Amino acid sequence: MELSKELYVAGVSLGVIIVLITWRILDLLWFKPKKIENFLRAQGLKGNSYRFLFGDLKEMTQMTRQAKSKPIDFKDDIVPRALPFVHKFVVAYGKICFAWMGRKPMVYVTEPAMVKEMLANYYEFQKSRGGNPLVRKLMKGVIDAEGDQWAKHRKIINPAFHMEKLRHMVPAFYICCNELVNKWEKMLSNESMCEIDVWPYLQTLSNDAISRTAFVSSFEEGRKIFELQHEMLELIIKYVQTAYIPGSSFLPTKLNKRLNEINQKVKASIKGIIDRRLVTIKARESSNDDLLEILLKSNNEEIEQEGKRNSGLSIEEIIEECKLFYVAGQETTRNLLVWTMALLGQHINWQERARDEILHIFKDKKPDFEGLSRLKVVNMIFNEVLRLYPPVTSLGRMVHKETKLGDITVPSGTLLHVSTILLHHDRDIWGDDVKEFNPERFSEGVLKVTKGQTCYLPFGGGPRICVGQNFAMLEAKMVLAMILQRFFFEISPSYSHAPHLVGTLQPQFGAHLILRKL
Repeated sequence: MELSKELYVAGVSLGVIIVLITWRILDLLWFKPKKIENFLRAQGLKGNSYRFLFGDLKEMTQMTRQAKSKPIDFKDDIVPRALPFVHKFVVAYGKICFAWMGRKPMVYVTEPAMVKEMLANYYEFQKSRGGNPLVRKLMKGVIDAEGDQWAKHRKIINPAFHMEKLRHMVPAFYICCNELVNKWEKMLSNESMCEIDVWPYLQTLSNDAISRTAFVSSFEEGRKIFELQHEMLELIIKYVQTAYIPGSSFLPTKLNKRLNEINQKVKASIKGIIDRRLVTIKARESSNDDLLEILLKSNNEEIEQEGKRNSGLSIEEIIEECKLFYVAGQETTRNLLVWTMALLGQHINWQERARDEILHIFKDKKPDFEGLSRLKVVNMIFNEVLRLYPPVTSLGRMVHKETKLGDITVPSGTLLHVSTILLHHDRDIWGDDVKEFNPERFSEGVLKVTKGQTCYLPFGGGPRICVGQNFAMLEAKMVLAMILQRFFFEISPSYSHAPHLVGTLQPQFGAHLILRKL
C-alpha cells in the first residue's frame, strides 16, 4: 500500500514536471512570440503572423535562392535581388514593419530619424550576437565588443587610422597597385585590347594591401595568415548558407575540425609575429608604421597612462583585432573598386572626367598622399558608388530590455534591422533619379545632398562608424588613379550584372571588362 502511494506521488510529480516543461516550451515557442506580435500590431506596425518555430526563415531562404538564379539588367533595381525578402516586406508593410527570424521578432527600420536615434545610442541598441557562432571565430574584436569594452577597443585602435598614420601606408598601396597594372600591361603587350574579369585581380590586390599595411616586416607570413583566413571565410559562407541548427558548430564534423584547425594556426602565427614585434619595440629596434605596431604602441601607452594592465587589450584581444584587419580591411575596398569599374565602364563620360582630373594632378607621375586628397571628382564618384552599391547592405542591433525608439516601444529581445541599401535607394530621400548613377549629386558634399538626415551609411553611422573608412578610401583612390593613368575600359558583352550578398555586396559572376592601354 505504501509503495503504491509512493508510486502515485512520484507519478503525479512527474506529470506536473512534464506539464510545466511543456508549458515552458510552448510559452517560449508560441505564446510569447504571439504576445509580442499583438504588442507590435497594437502600435500600428504591420508584418506576417508568427509561424511556429521557423517564422519567416523558410520564405527568406527561398526568395534569396530564387533571386540569385539569374542576372538582371544594369537598369534594374538591385534591391529585390540583393535583399528580396526585406524589399518585399517594406513595399507591402511600410518603412517600419516586422518579420520573424525564427521565434525572434525583427523590426525593419528605414526612417532616417529613428535610424539616427538607434545608431547614436550604442548602449541601449547593441549589436546582435545571435546566429551562427562560427562567424565570431572569423570576426570579433572592436566590431563585436559592446558598451565600455567597445569604447576601450575603439580608443586604442583609433591611432592606427589617423590620417597622418595613413600617409605612411601610401607606398604600400602603390607597390600592390603597381603589381596589378604591370600584370594587365603584360596581357596587353601584343594586343590592342583584351577582356579581363577584374574581380579576382581586385581581390588579390586588396588582400596584398592589407597584408603589407598590417604586417610590413612580416609580409609573407601575413599573406599566409590571410590566405588561411580566406579559406575560413569561404567555409563559413558555405556553412551559413545552409540551414543552421543551434549547437551544430560544436559537433566534431569534418568542416568544424578544419575551421578549428585554421583558427588555431592563424592565432598561433599572429601571436608569433606579435611576440617578436614586442621584443623589438622594447629594445627600441622597431620603427615600422604598420597597423600592428601602431596598435601595440597605442595599447602600451593606454596601460602606462592608466597604470593598470586590464586598462589595455590582452594579447588574445590584439590577435582578434589583427584577424579583423583582414576581413574588414579588404572587403570594403575591393567591393568599392569593382562596382566603380563596372559603372565607369558603362558611364564613359564619368570615366573621362575622373581621368582628366587624375592626369591634371599627377600627369604620368606616381600618385602621392597630397594629390590623392585633392581628387574631388573621384570622391564624388566613390560616394555615388557607395550609395548605389553599399558593401554592407544592413546594420543589425538588438534590445535587451523594453526600449522606446521614436514613437514605438520595442519589446525585450527584439532584433532591429537598418537596411542601408533601402535608405540609399529611397526615392523620397534622393529624388526621381535615385536608381541612376549620378555622382554630380555629391558635388557639394554628403551633408548637403542628405539635408543632414541619417540616410547615407556606407560605413555605418553614429559613434560606431567604421574606424577604417579613411584607410579604404585612400587605398581605393590610389588604385583607381593608377588604373586610369594607364587604361581605358568598358563593359564587356559577356558581363552579367548580378549583385549578391556574400557577407558584402559582390558581383556573383565576376566583372568582365574590355581593357585598352592608353
